[in-house]
Amino acid sequence: MFKLRTFIPALLGLAIVAAPAHAAGNLVAVLEAEIVTLDPHFSTAYISRTFGYMVFDTLFAKDSKGDIKPQMVQDWKVSADGLTYTFTLRDGLKWHDGQPVTAADCVASLRRWGTRSALGRRIFAITASLEPTDAKTFVLTLKEPSGLVIDALGNPVSPVAFMMPERIAKTPGDQRITEIIGSGPFVYSKADHRTGDRMILKKFADYLPRPEPADFLAGGKRVNVDALEIRVIPDGATAASALQAGEVDFMQYAPFDLLPQLEKNSRVKLVNFTGGNMFAGAYRLNAASKPFDDPEIRRVLWKLVDQREVLDALGLDAKYATPCATFFTCGTTYESKAGTEAAAKPSIEAAKAALKATKYAGEPVVVMEANDLEAPRVSAQVLAERLKAAGFNVDLQVMDWASVLARRAKKEGWSVYGVHAGGFDLGSPLTNVMVAFNCADFTGWQCDPRITPLMEAFAKAPAEEDRKKIAGQIQSVMYDQAPAIPWGQFAQPAAYRATLRGLIPSAIPVFWNVEK
Repeated sequence: MFKLRTFIPALLGLAIVAAPAHAAGNLVAVLEAEIVTLDPHFSTAYISRTFGYMVFDTLFAKDSKGDIKPQMVQDWKVSADGLTYTFTLRDGLKWHDGQPVTAADCVASLRRWGTRSALGRRIFAITASLEPTDAKTFVLTLKEPSGLVIDALGNPVSPVAFMMPERIAKTPGDQRITEIIGSGPFVYSKADHRTGDRMILKKFADYLPRPEPADFLAGGKRVNVDALEIRVIPDGATAASALQAGEVDFMQYAPFDLLPQLEKNSRVKLVNFTGGNMFAGAYRLNAASKPFDDPEIRRVLWKLVDQREVLDALGLDAKYATPCATFFTCGTTYESKAGTEAAAKPSIEAAKAALKATKYAGEPVVVMEANDLEAPRVSAQVLAERLKAAGFNVDLQVMDWASVLARRAKKEGWSVYGVHAGGFDLGSPLTNVMVAFNCADFTGWQCDPRITPLMEAFAKAPAEEDRKKIAGQIQSVMYDQAPAIPWGQFAQPAAYRATLRGLIPSAIPVFWNVEK
């Protein structure tokens, strides 16, 4: 989650050409927020995942086409019955303390990750055993076949299956690790970490990249800078000024209101994002409380919500935003059109007519507006106005995001709120929060008995085509029940100095392959 910031464009006048105030061999980046949690298993925060990809490594990784490729793994094989997976690590893998990476380390890491990850829990629920057989080989034996093993091990959904030394991975999942030792391309330097100011990640001289070219999160992670210096600059306009002045090389989120001016600066380039690298927004409805406990009334919102209106209200240029009807992120593997005809032609008049045909009796619709996050704030305001126009009795309540999260955990006192999340996280039924917690969902209290067996079938399906079909069936139920209403898909571009070369376009910032 991030804040779409509004700043005064005149502040860009502060951006003058100046000598960089950092070492020439360092790449200086400003990320979405300060990195506070250094344990990438412990937190689902996107910023902790970004830190994880720099310092730790994964057994498998996703490439730009969405395919899962081997990363730390050299070879793997699956038995004919689909129950036994044998993994062999690459030669030359080392931890940052110089010790060799072993199969026992990976087994311990997977067990810890499995207590924290929704995908991991599903895998371990059907695991008969997971054991090392020698220094470089370990074997996973399942109780029943599953087509999700490799996908889970290489999926970028947070928390990611990052590897750690066995002694560190034995830390219980509900406790944070205190020793930050990975095997990734950058080494965390505790001595150079100044809270509230900067963090230094140094090039790991002994890192052994894969031979393939870098491709999104997969391939050879070749570091071409001495160190990555992560600056803490909370104000977006100040960070943009530093970028233009050459004091910063990379900015993860360029403020939307400054994009036109940044686009005109020849010293700066912007990176737009598509597919899973975008964010997807939705309205989450409370299925446990009137009036949205009635699916007929929830379905009225399919005729009410105009995605383009919400995106326009956010001030997003069409090249950075697009309507998207699927629950599973447009441009990703499980994108589906199943059921979407219900939302094809939204209009106030159609919503009015649909509402009159229901048993709606004028109950208040409590719309929660988070005033400290731009996308939830604006999306809630747009919805409140359209709900009123369609004939709903609207009670718009303004609060901060923390209060929204606390309120939604209760079955009473709210009706709907706007939210957005990363496209990769929403791209699968097993990780999409609007689907994955069916019948146990504190975000909307939705329970449909049709979804549970479909989720189990999805998890067990051995072939991708089978999973795509099942995802469409799940989406059809979602459209029938309307526990949530998508309001659009958008990207917030990254900005970087034109002197950088080889920057990988990724909403999860990565700094291998790039040169200054």
